[in-house]
Amino acid sequence: MQKPARERILDASHELMRTIGLARTTTKEIARAADCSEAALYKHFASKEELFVAVLKERLPELGPLLHRLTADPGTRSVEENLTEIARQAVHFYAESFPIAASLYAETKLKRRHDDSMREMGTGPHTPIEGLDTYLRSECEAGRLSPGADTFAAASLLLGACAQRAFAYDSTIGKKPPQSVDEFAAALARTLLNGIS
Repeated sequence: MQKPARERILDASHELMRTIGLARTTTKEIARAADCSEAALYKHFASKEELFVAVLKERLPELGPLLHRLTADPGTRSVEENLTEIARQAVHFYAESFPIAASLYAETKLKRRHDDSMREMGTGPHTPIEGLDTYLRSECEAGRLSPGADTFAAASLLLGACAQRAFAYDSTIGKKPPQSVDEFAAALARTLLNGIS
């Protein structure tokens, strides 16, 4: 039995964006790979940018839902355990999203259109930083972090380190990182907590 059209479109979009990049992926190619018409594609997604956001949310590691869940109920596990899980998911998310989005930076006009669409949809690369900042502020309010902690800086440091690891090791020349993702995530969480506990 064939998957529903929306699922086929997301699968095809993810595969094409991952292998040839967002800039070179066209809706015509997506429709062909999903075994549907472009008209059917546009019944589910208003634009390629909307498809890109759906791929990030529904086909890549779930960083956004994890941040929402932790903000809603921060006290279930220790802050260190939560930060370790966030770092682990973020490394995987950035490692998978870099090959998709990298081609945008080579085409200024397309990048501008993409940025405009992201603004209209209220999303973009700032979203995880703001989500982590919100979670860390909730931990400060709960008394589990220093009340004077700079949560935005901490969120930027943690996610920036995850993005840099993905860029430096997972999406480039294939050099083996000095630590596994789990070791890196745990060490990063401990190091960050030393500054904001």
